Amino acid sequence: MSTQTSDLLAAAAPRTVEVVRGISDDQLDLPTPCSDYVVRDLLNHLFQVVVNFQDLAQKRQVDWAEKPDYLGDGWRDRFEAETGRLVAAWSDPSSVEGMSPRMPMPQTAIGGMALLDLTVHGWDLAVATGQPYHPAPQVVTELRGLVEQLGPTARKMGVFADPLPTPTPTPDLIPNLTPDLTHLLTQTGRTPTWPQTP
Repeated sequence: MSTQTSDLLAAAAPRTVEVVRGISDDQLDLPTPCSDYVVRDLLNHLFQVVVNFQDLAQKRQVDWAEKPDYLGDGWRDRFEAETGRLVAAWSDPSSVEGMSPRMPMPQTAIGGMALLDLTVHGWDLAVATGQPYHPAPQVVTELRGLVEQLGPTARKMGVFADPLPTPTPTPDLIPNLTPDLTHLLTQTGRTPTWPQTP
């Protein structure tokens, strides 16, 4: 059994898991495109997203105020296991039915938020640690529409920065970025040429 949301999460997850597995312990204090987060902070945030959105798939309450440290022994294996549980949670058809009881939006949009974090933070972590990153094209296409839908509210809440002009990706300027991914990053306030000056 699966849903469109779980299919997209299943396409996105292995690519981000590969990036997470490629992060060495001596890279945990490096800066990231999320200016408030070093790699360690962003990993903990993404871990919390992956765990909490399992509960949101079942319309249960989650606690975002608590900030656990997930980076204990075997954290790379645990991250992969939790992403598998995330996909499974959203494969239940009831997970995408109706409105979220916790947020004023459809459950499909809640699942899209998990997909967005998994994908965009996968890019954040990849560029912060010097790794390649190639998100699934169908995921990026889906997320472009979601960001257009959620963007105004997300910017008011400080989740997204203001959108930036979208440069034309060229191998020398922005290697490994498609036009769709470049547009997605700029619409969430990211500089595709990070850490270079735009």
